[in-house]
Amino acid sequence: MELPEIIILSRQMDEALRGKTVSGVEVANPKCLNVPLDEFRSALIGRKVEAVEPRGKWVFIHLDGGLVLLYNTGMGADTLYFGDEAGVPEKYHQKIVFSDGSGFTVRVWWFSYLHLVHRDRVGEHRLTASMGPSPLDDGFTLSRFEELLSGKRTGIKSLLTDQRVLAGIGNVYIHDPLFLAGVHPLRKANTLTEAEAGKLYDSIKLILNESLRAGGLAYERDFHGVRGVYGKDSYRVAYREGEPCPVCGTVIEKIKTGSTSSYICPKCQPPP
Repeated sequence: MELPEIIILSRQMDEALRGKTVSGVEVANPKCLNVPLDEFRSALIGRKVEAVEPRGKWVFIHLDGGLVLLYNTGMGADTLYFGDEAGVPEKYHQKIVFSDGSGFTVRVWWFSYLHLVHRDRVGEHRLTASMGPSPLDDGFTLSRFEELLSGKRTGIKSLLTDQRVLAGIGNVYIHDPLFLAGVHPLRKANTLTEAEAGKLYDSIKLILNESLRAGGLAYERDFHGVRGVYGKDSYRVAYREGEPCPVCGTVIEKIKTGSTSSYICPKCQPPP
């Protein structure tokens, strides 16, 4: 999951779980934990959910007593709410039950993280402490974005998908903002003009908000099992190799950019 899906999931979890008290915990894959399973279970049971919020690709579940459950879906996971035991999915790897009989399960496709930390020590959590700002945060201004690019000789795609620089964008949502800004993914970040940086900033927000309004990606399910509708029909050049560019008609190409692939229009996004 990337930022739009995490925001949707967090909002739904906050609405469904706030005020509920944990009564049961099951974890079939304890390697996803940062503490022993028995310690994890005993620390969670009896805790009340105070709030749930998104941060980058993470969900922060705030519990009373100063604890925070940090949840990351990894490369893919179904996180599904149930109202009672009759609604529990047949297959899952993690299950948290509340005193009213409701709860949620997590079915992991590759890996995930469930890390329990004290609120006062969240800043010491290795996987989240170094996260950059979210591009949909209220405080993420154009000047802040320009500061991130300033002096960086890294390729712009690599820079913007680095969670330490900008939290929440992965390989799904990076292609179309670069296309809309007319920027090749291998351009050095410090070579972007002021106008290009402004267009890229606006395009990132545009694409992420489009997906939010569409309920997220079509292959991801939300907390209630509903799939989003943001898919191939929504993309400009992403995953459209061999099709015509929607602006100039040039054939869209799939190119190698480091360890990942990128989709570009070679005319609208000239190589560096």
